[in-house]
Amino acid sequence: MLRITGGKVYDPANGIDGQVKDLCIDDHGRFVESVDGGRTIDATGMIVFPGGVDVHTHVAGGAINFARAMTPEDHRRTQAFIRTKSRRSGLGGMAPTTFATGYLYAGMGWTTVNEAAVPVLSARHTHEELADVPIVDKASLTLMANNELLLDQLEQGEYERAKQVVAWYLWAAKSYGIKAVSPGGVAAWKWGKDAKQLTSTIEGYRNVTPGVIVEKLAQICDELGLPHPMHLHCNSLGVPGNIDVTLETLKRLEGHRAHIAHSQYHAYGGDDWDTMCSRTADLAEYFNTHPGVTTDAGAVLFGDTVTITADGPWQHLLYKLTGRKWGNIDVENETGCGIVPYTYRPSNLVNAVQWAAGLELLLLIKSPWQVLLSTDHPNGGCFWRYPEIIQMLMCADFRKEQMAKLPDRIKGKITLPEIDREYTLYEIATAMSAGPARALGLTHKGNLGVGCDADLVIYEEDHDVRRMFSHPRYVIKSGEVVIEDGDIREAPQGREFLIKPPCDPGIDDFMRPLFEDCYTMSFDNYPVNIERIEHHEMRPCVDVAGSE
Repeated sequence: MLRITGGKVYDPANGIDGQVKDLCIDDHGRFVESVDGGRTIDATGMIVFPGGVDVHTHVAGGAINFARAMTPEDHRRTQAFIRTKSRRSGLGGMAPTTFATGYLYAGMGWTTVNEAAVPVLSARHTHEELADVPIVDKASLTLMANNELLLDQLEQGEYERAKQVVAWYLWAAKSYGIKAVSPGGVAAWKWGKDAKQLTSTIEGYRNVTPGVIVEKLAQICDELGLPHPMHLHCNSLGVPGNIDVTLETLKRLEGHRAHIAHSQYHAYGGDDWDTMCSRTADLAEYFNTHPGVTTDAGAVLFGDTVTITADGPWQHLLYKLTGRKWGNIDVENETGCGIVPYTYRPSNLVNAVQWAAGLELLLLIKSPWQVLLSTDHPNGGCFWRYPEIIQMLMCADFRKEQMAKLPDRIKGKITLPEIDREYTLYEIATAMSAGPARALGLTHKGNLGVGCDADLVIYEEDHDVRRMFSHPRYVIKSGEVVIEDGDIREAPQGREFLIKPPCDPGIDDFMRPLFEDCYTMSFDNYPVNIERIEHHEMRPCVDVAGSE
């Protein structure tokens, strides 16, 4: 049992904005009204947040391992500074090893993460790595927007069968939701093509376009009652002028729930790299008038990183543009992946626009319930740099200092110099915890209310915002003190959240012969056995009205 007293509590899920109040935790790791006995933490002069929730990150699986292998230089030059009872190798790099990932997230106050891209064929390996990520709870999303068996059903106009195929794959992967990356883009990439426009027919099909995939997958996620809506990486990522595709995509999604991934990469104007500019004001206007849609910012931070995405055509273009190392993975009938190390430089016009665009979206979208803190780790920057973003959101003067480092020619291409907004602590708690928890449908997370999981972080009040959010005084996971005074005290194994949508029991008979024709793995060996998922928790399907 545990009692926290005297702290200023910021709990947006319950409308609590800096109120001094006690929090009580029982022996089952849940918040309760009161406790008798146990430890008391005096949080006087400190602030109390729900544990952070990362709605979009890449921390486990084949792609991140490929990135680790491609960038050994990162492990030599980058070390994470964590004090633990015992030291293990592998704490460095832009893509740290599994256990270090848990240490680093918890060391900032994050207690739940969502691995946002998992091919079913490699899901077993991903789950094994997630099990080795200590402290934090996990969820994962299955890649479906380029799955050939699904696209074949859409080609034939078999929507109900397509819905059953999606449900079958979800349970085969033992995941939590659906990720749609550049719908149709990787399917076209297998022919050496791409799928940038929503109305263009995908190579190899007559009736399937990216727009059809977007609309049908969103409908399927709603009808299956998935707690998290379709998690969409829009077409035409990263290229000048892609704002038109993004806005057209959002219009096609009206009437359905949707979460737009790393929206910074989809908010550009211009006709080419020389004329590229920020169009975040247009995208923010859409979100401000459509409160049912959420996004994670995918904010960019200057410095070295490694880019990882299932958008294979974009990664090949990035390789051609930069001349850096490049790797490509083709996952049989399901998806693909590209890996390219990258350096964001303030002197680079495109990078400067990207840096500004991420901050602009976080500041121009009025509700922090809709725009959530992320860097699309490691694509825009490493997740342990979140305190830098928080400082820029809370301190307009600091933002201006950073903008002064940009080239003069950037000024007419961005909106950031015109924005004076500063986030409050309440808004930060929303964007880093309560908002992403709600977007994921994890109602027991990001919430300090009675009956919810006792995940919270306690920070010393400090005028230096970055320092405050980089070094919490306490981090409590499921009622257990895991970080105290900068030291990791305990490293419990977190849970993994799964969903089992309703599925026709005869779907196995339909899928089996397709596997014999299309896959190298046998049908019986393909699904992940539930017994292999350590500390899993089944989450219920939801009743979705389907309208904003």
